[in-house]
Formats: sequence, C-alpha cells, structure tokens
Amino acid sequence: MSTHNRGRGRIVGVGVGPGDPSLVTLKALDVLRAADRIVAPSVGPDDEGRAESIVASLLPGASIDRAPFEMTPGGGPTEDAIAALAGWLAQGEVIAYVTLGDPNCYSTFWSLLHRLRAGGSDPEVEIVPGIMAFQELAARALRPVVEGSQPLRLVVGLEGAGDLKEALADSKSAVVVYKGGRHLTEIIEALSEAGRDRDAVVGELVGLEGERIAPAAKWSGPNASYLATVVVGSPPQEDVK
Repeated sequence: MSTHNRGRGRIVGVGVGPGDPSLVTLKALDVLRAADRIVAPSVGPDDEGRAESIVASLLPGASIDRAPFEMTPGGGPTEDAIAALAGWLAQGEVIAYVTLGDPNCYSTFWSLLHRLRAGGSDPEVEIVPGIMAFQELAARALRPVVEGSQPLRLVVGLEGAGDLKEALADSKSAVVVYKGGRHLTEIIEALSEAGRDRDAVVGELVGLEGERIAPAAKWSGPNASYLATVVVGSPPQEDVK
C-alpha cells in the first residue's frame, strides 16, 4: 500500500472473495495487515457479517469495527456508521473496508463512499479486487463460463426472472445471475423454458457454511438463500465428471 496524505485519510475497498478464506489474495492480506483500521459491513452492531468472519479466520485477534447497514430497499450505511468513518478519516487513518466478492460488483463499498463524500469527507480511495462467487462456482463445478468470443451477461435476480429471460433471448450468451435465491424456482423454470437448464449450475452460499452446488436441472428443494448464484455457461462436456 502506497503512502498517503494523512490530512485526508484513505479508504481501501478490499474484496475478500466469496467465502473460502484461502481465496483471499496476497495483496488483500497485505492491505489488511498494514491498515490502521479494518471495517466490515453488518446488519447491526452486534452481528458478525460474512466478510468479517473471513478476515477473522485469517487474522485471529485482529480488531474489526462494524459499519451497520439498513437492510431495506434503497438502504445504506447508518448515520452513526458514516459519522464514525468520517471521524477516523479526518484523523488521517487508513481504513480497510472489506466486502464479499469484489468491491466494484454489487458490494456495499460504493454506497458507503458516496455517503461519505456527500457528508463532506474527501478521502483517498484505493480498490483491491477480489474473486467473485460465479468464478468460484464455475471452478468448483468444472464448467467454463465463456469460451471463444461468447458474450457474458451479468443480471440480478432480486425481482425475479425478468432480466434473466431477456438475457436468455440471446441463445449464444453466457449468463450469470446474482442475488436470485429468493426466486430460484422461477429462475430454474425460465432456464428450462429456454432449454438452458442443462447448461446451468446453481450455487448457494459458495465457500460458506451450508454450501450447496448442483446442476440447475437437478436442483432440489424450494428457493434458496439470498447468496445464491447461477452460472449459465457453455454446455458441459461429456468427459468432465
């Protein structure tokens, strides 16, 4: 991590991967060890989030502050969380803010930064990318995501299968669905209707306690948890078991 202006403070968005601590990058570990403070998102001040648990397993005894978020549509970091972060930055601290996956993709990092800037903070900013859940899911399932010049579409399933159906209209595209666990039955039905269920694999809580991974055509049970991912990639090869 480079030197910085102590008059501004610095916030570093650190991706810690989908869940398996061994997937945290060496750069991320270096930043976490060098930071003045590690901060992790949480649903409340007394609740350990998943990103925090990953860091705690890698750095036993590390002090980790929590930034509570309002878990409602359009919600974000609480006013108390923003005030605390702004105060630490005003003291010139380097803050490592950890997120699941990658800070630039559907994480809480940017909403936090926008709120800080809106409140008058002007910290230096750095990003440490992390492995995303769909990459780990495809690796574990031994499935390619895209091959050759095949396009890739990344959609969100929070509101159901509408965006997925639009993406599947291009039969040549690979598709990744994030945050679709609560509508997983509808998503799998859409895949079946498009004839793509055999090309798809579903992962729930990949790398975390309660993990489940299975081909979409063989997925059993009702909807899954919020942290569910679907990869609709190239057709599986018969020689890959």
